[in-house]
Amino acid sequence: MTGGLTGSRSDFRYDVAARGLPVDHRAIDQQILVTGVVGDMKPKRIAVYGRVSTDAQSHASQLREVRAYVRRRWPKAEVAEYLDKASGAKFSREALDALMAEVRKGRVDILAIYKLDRLGRSLQHLAQLLGEFETNGTSLVATSQGIDTSESNPAGRLQMHVLAAVAEFEREVIKERITAGIAAAREHGTKNGNPFGRPRTLHRHTGAVARLMRRGISGRRIAAELNIPAGSVFAVMRAARDGGVLESLADSQK
Repeated sequence: MTGGLTGSRSDFRYDVAARGLPVDHRAIDQQILVTGVVGDMKPKRIAVYGRVSTDAQSHASQLREVRAYVRRRWPKAEVAEYLDKASGAKFSREALDALMAEVRKGRVDILAIYKLDRLGRSLQHLAQLLGEFETNGTSLVATSQGIDTSESNPAGRLQMHVLAAVAEFEREVIKERITAGIAAAREHGTKNGNPFGRPRTLHRHTGAVARLMRRGISGRRIAAELNIPAGSVFAVMRAARDGGVLESLADSQK
């Protein structure tokens, strides 16, 4: 069977059936399982990622199992390894960033890791990575946890959807807490009793703005001369039009 197919297993079966050839599903499944190759399709492109937190630790123990798994399941696959020595709490890591750049270019079919916490320890970070894997067609295999999100394992994909849902829930809870905290601060002030937000300083410039306005200078020129934002100047000018307050303020500050 020739033709340089690069699609999925279902694409391959469709192509065979379209030519009027018998489709041996079991043979195709076995060929994918053993070699990672269908017909003359390209071998699976597999990335192995490992992470330890300190220089005193070694990648050896986690890589031993992952490498053996990959060799056993995809003996003809193209394998590249990405290794980090960094905390899992860090979103940006040298090897992980290089790996994700390849994922975004569609160059990684399967990512093999020892455990999910090698990728990241926060559900929010994991959810972000899982979303990128899904978008770019990269399957995830965690060898020590029985996780496999490839097309041949619906149960593994379900696991990842559950994890993504939990991470999404965590993000929403955090967002609600932040919103509630901001609302409480606006209502009751900050812990030290000061008003919420940055202190207003507009009143310091009211008199100067009023004097320059009476001289017929435009708002933008006033902002440039006083070195304050133009929006602040226009706010003062609006207040002047609304109540004629500036004249009395300007007189009091002479």
